[in-house]
Amino acid sequence: MEASSSGITNGKTKVFHPEGGVDLQGYQLDMQILPDGPKSDVDFSEILNAIQEMAKDVNILFDELEAVSSPCKDDDSLLHPGNLTSTSDDASRLEAGGETVPERNKLNGLYFRDGKCRIDYILVYRKSNPQIEKREVFERNIRAEGLQMEKESSLINSDIIFVKLHAPWEVLGRYAEQMNVRMPFRRKIYYLPRRYKFMSRIDKQISRFRRWLPKKPMRLDKETLPDLEENDCYTAPFSQQRIHHFIIHNKETFFNNATRSRIVHHILQRIKYEEGKNKIGLNRLLTNGSYEAAFPLHEGSYRSKNSIRTHGAENHRHLLYECWASWGVWYKYQPLDLVRRYFGEKIGLYFAWLGWYTGMLFPAAFIGLFVFLYGVTTLDHCQVSKEVCQATDIIMCPVCDKYCPFMRLSDSCVYAKVTHLFDNGATVFFAVFMAVWATVFLEFWKRRRAVIAYDWDLIDWEEEEEEIRPQFEAKYSKKERMNPISGKPEPYQAFTDKCSRLIVSASGIFFMICVVIAAVFGIVIYRVVTVSTFAAFKWALIRNNSQVATTGTAVCINFCIIMLLNVLYEKVALLLTNLEQPRTESEWENSFTLKMFLFQFVNLNSSTFYIAFFLGRFTGHPGAYLRLINRWRLEECHPSGCLIDLCMQMGIIMVLKQTWNNFMELGYPLIQNWWTRRKVRQEHGPERKISFPQWEKDYNLQPMNAYGLFDEYLEMILQFGFTTIFVAAFPLAPLLALLNNIIEIRLDAYKFVTQWRRPLASRAKDIGIWYGILEGIGILSVITNAFVIAITSDFIPRLVYAYKYGPCAGQGEAGQKCMVGYVNASLSVFRISDFENRSEPESDGSEFSGTPLKYCRYRDYRDPPHSLVPYGYTLQFWHVLAARLAFIIVFEHLVFCIKHLISYLIPDLPKDLRDRMRREKYLIQEMMYEAELERLQKERKERKKNGKAHHNEWP
Repeated sequence: MEASSSGITNGKTKVFHPEGGVDLQGYQLDMQILPDGPKSDVDFSEILNAIQEMAKDVNILFDELEAVSSPCKDDDSLLHPGNLTSTSDDASRLEAGGETVPERNKLNGLYFRDGKCRIDYILVYRKSNPQIEKREVFERNIRAEGLQMEKESSLINSDIIFVKLHAPWEVLGRYAEQMNVRMPFRRKIYYLPRRYKFMSRIDKQISRFRRWLPKKPMRLDKETLPDLEENDCYTAPFSQQRIHHFIIHNKETFFNNATRSRIVHHILQRIKYEEGKNKIGLNRLLTNGSYEAAFPLHEGSYRSKNSIRTHGAENHRHLLYECWASWGVWYKYQPLDLVRRYFGEKIGLYFAWLGWYTGMLFPAAFIGLFVFLYGVTTLDHCQVSKEVCQATDIIMCPVCDKYCPFMRLSDSCVYAKVTHLFDNGATVFFAVFMAVWATVFLEFWKRRRAVIAYDWDLIDWEEEEEEIRPQFEAKYSKKERMNPISGKPEPYQAFTDKCSRLIVSASGIFFMICVVIAAVFGIVIYRVVTVSTFAAFKWALIRNNSQVATTGTAVCINFCIIMLLNVLYEKVALLLTNLEQPRTESEWENSFTLKMFLFQFVNLNSSTFYIAFFLGRFTGHPGAYLRLINRWRLEECHPSGCLIDLCMQMGIIMVLKQTWNNFMELGYPLIQNWWTRRKVRQEHGPERKISFPQWEKDYNLQPMNAYGLFDEYLEMILQFGFTTIFVAAFPLAPLLALLNNIIEIRLDAYKFVTQWRRPLASRAKDIGIWYGILEGIGILSVITNAFVIAITSDFIPRLVYAYKYGPCAGQGEAGQKCMVGYVNASLSVFRISDFENRSEPESDGSEFSGTPLKYCRYRDYRDPPHSLVPYGYTLQFWHVLAARLAFIIVFEHLVFCIKHLISYLIPDLPKDLRDRMRREKYLIQEMMYEAELERLQKERKERKKNGKAHHNEWP
């Protein structure tokens, strides 16, 4: 039996077996196997009666029996029945209560004055604006396209005029067909293959066991919130000729509000405002100031006096606020279908990606926390930290010129223990895990995106041929060539002109990167100068922790420089992108995105790269220090290593950056909206706020960022870089990112629902250029983590000592007992009399033993001063260097092989989705054939009744 021919529904989905049976809680209804083709008729009334008799005993409620034509809910039917404003049930309820639908619609600010025409789009202009003629021509052409228009003046400022636009059914249908808007025409039928009895028994046992388990707390409660029930229908491009195929209960609600706004915006983009081929479109009028704003309306208030659990949602905005943007549901999954319905596919994909990224951070955060806790539990057994804490007789050389004193190695006991928390035996495993995690995250996101694209009808969607940017037209209007797609003449940019502009833009990018390097150089000079200042400070706390104080203040100053340069980079990126003269908006957006990411990535990570790979690597040795401009001695690492500096850099920058971003995303719009409301209250009194129509409320909200979702994506991509690139030095980075993202999702949701005007719903198939950037970061993270483990941490020197120089040398062991004597072996001896005059410390070290010191120790592998080649590199240094290079090569090749193997083994399209797509294609063909056949049969019967039958009719 074909699944498209018959079936039982419970109001949500239907399950069919290939044998023609339908399972109903233990009952099975055997149905006649239909012959090939749709010509057979089935007596569905007898089947329905039989099913209802069986359902009486088991208390099952059957909604309906769907055969050829099965209804599917319209958009507004997701709302509570008592709060609908456009369905027939709501109309009858209101009329019975003495209030008609138009009267109520007049009050909610979503309709024209007659209460019947829904507002699909709002244009705002000022009467004092001189572009009167352009607006008049534009609005006259709007009416010519069939759109209905109504104007209202602002209650706050009479100079502000709101133009309300409504698209009648005929206009919506005509342009929906042109835009290939997909609309529902049948409820989906899910096909399940037959299972063996053994597997069925196992499923029954599992289902019984699940009854005793608690319900998943993260899932949205669809029983308490029935409004979350989703449509599940097959869709097809809308066609007026085949309008009888589509499920239309109410023409006013057939196209949802987001689709209506998108159609109206599409019309406005193609309406002329002046004579001339380039004088067309709403965007140009917004650019030249003819209109001040253009936006679709929010669907009413996001708050309600009544509980959503008892009275239902007032509107979709209220529903989104309660089940998505409210802080009380921070632990629940996102209602992505509702987000997509209200804001469009592009914004829905962003939140789908953000939710997927946050979910994938859970295993990374857990493993990172495990690595940190492993360091905590093994701290008392760490031989290296024990030796550092017990080394009271080892005197270290000063870390700066003159003012820095000699110090006991045991004074850095705390730093040695903190370093062990992040640099322990599990660090290498975690670095490999994170490299594999980044690949798995991207590969499974491809699969998740494919499922979303299928569910949201984006598989076959292709972007329309984009319009040329007005700036490009104005610049190259004199030279034209034929567009190979549209066949129309369009402005053309010569190849030489394009190359010259790209060269200038690349030079600008290189110059700005040099500015970043100069800023890092300034931070390096600050660190070099300040460490001596802090070493001579009056407060003992700062004097004894001069290196930590230097690092902390340098990181804070670096953060301030980063934020200031970000403002400069945005302006420079805008200038360079406009200089390139991209042809379309998507090309402009991709070029601007790449520049801004490159600028901010280098700006954010340049100082981190310096600390990880350059700090303390090129300082020379006591008596022969390398100096900056032959004046300042380069900064050395702490006696416990450079990893503690890298941890501080990452921790402070990550926390401060995320805190600042969250404030700017939510706090700034909140303050702006509060200030606007305050001015209104002062001028017109607090009672006037209640009488404001919806278009006035939305106009007083903040517009969405001019670059769309750019800032949201950029923040998360930079965080992804912090989470993966230096994760070997800071295993808690995924945990901090996870905590931030849990807050970020609700902050962004709250901002979109309550603080911003409703953005225009736009479509997209994926996250665009950001996916390529993520792949690049994943590759870079493998290289940087290999260098962090090999160069920054002490993992390789410890390994070489354990197998070659320690007590277990030649035995093939590397436990803690094999690390005895490692600290002494990693320190070289320096004769104090060999100090340069400008480096010689003021103290002679007599406070340690009562007599002036003759020797001090420093971190390096060099010969003692009395050897044949004083202070030359030892054999252990070359062994360690060779081991480091070998580890980098082996680590990179191993991890890259694992990444490519995982990419090969994980298909981009899930197998069940591929089968569903093939099945759906087959069923849609059958359904369209059946519907067309039914129409022809009806026409044939009508002809027979009218006596106009023909002999050559088909079928």
